[in-house]
Amino acid sequence: MKVRKAVIPAAGWGTRFLPATRAFPKELLSLVNKPVIQYAVEEALASGIGQIIVVISPFTNAIRDYFRPHPELAALLRSRGNGELADEMERLDRMADIIYVVQPERRGLGHAVLMAKEVVGMEPFAVILPDDVIDAREPALAQMLRVFDSRQAGVVAVENIDRSEIGRYGVVRTETVAPRLHRVLSLVEKPEPAKAPSRLGIVGRYILTPQIFEVVESIPPGSGGEIQLTDALSVLLKRQGLYALEFDGRRFDTGSPPGWIEAQAAFGMKNQDYGEALREKLRQLTSYE
Repeated sequence: MKVRKAVIPAAGWGTRFLPATRAFPKELLSLVNKPVIQYAVEEALASGIGQIIVVISPFTNAIRDYFRPHPELAALLRSRGNGELADEMERLDRMADIIYVVQPERRGLGHAVLMAKEVVGMEPFAVILPDDVIDAREPALAQMLRVFDSRQAGVVAVENIDRSEIGRYGVVRTETVAPRLHRVLSLVEKPEPAKAPSRLGIVGRYILTPQIFEVVESIPPGSGGEIQLTDALSVLLKRQGLYALEFDGRRFDTGSPPGWIEAQAAFGMKNQDYGEALREKLRQLTSYE
């Protein structure tokens, strides 16, 4: 089967960005000139995904408001002679087929994915964590979809994680089957660094089969008292195969202030309108004492 739907969990507290996220979802924090969640939506669309399912909190409609059509804004911009920006606003108005589902309680990533069960139905689907923005010539999700099409099994994106950080990730034990592609033998969520089975940590991209839903419904809370998606994958691994892909691209963790600042600099310097000016400003800052 083809993957036609992508789930984007966006109901977290955003505690690492408090107080900015007290009443404002972190997924709408701007990375250069657009919010981080838009990068996730655009990656899904560029990978051939037709429908986006965004899991939101019951306490804010800001994400829904961002993606709803704003024809009056485009008309205003056009009346002021800013046709290029008006075209961009109209592109946003019709960007994607987005369905919103509410996660009433924040009970972990596994629970957030479960909220999309009725919309996904009995077909494979992708999960994109918007905090992880990946800069790549070919979208990371598109790279994973090729693996799914050839193997007809779930796929997780992985990268080598520093030992000091490995305890923040789901970690896989694998055997290599092709360059940068591994068959998953086991998974563990947030292991102690000394007990981690490898340095391959799962980062914000998954392609899952619908059987994941029944497993999530049956497992108890795991690390942090939350329903962990990694725990569900570990159970499902006993029934079906799972692959780990070291994607080609650079990941930025915009879910933390240092990672968000790093991404701002990297994406800003690539911007064709003001990248060179930013480089000069950064040179001045690094030489400032």
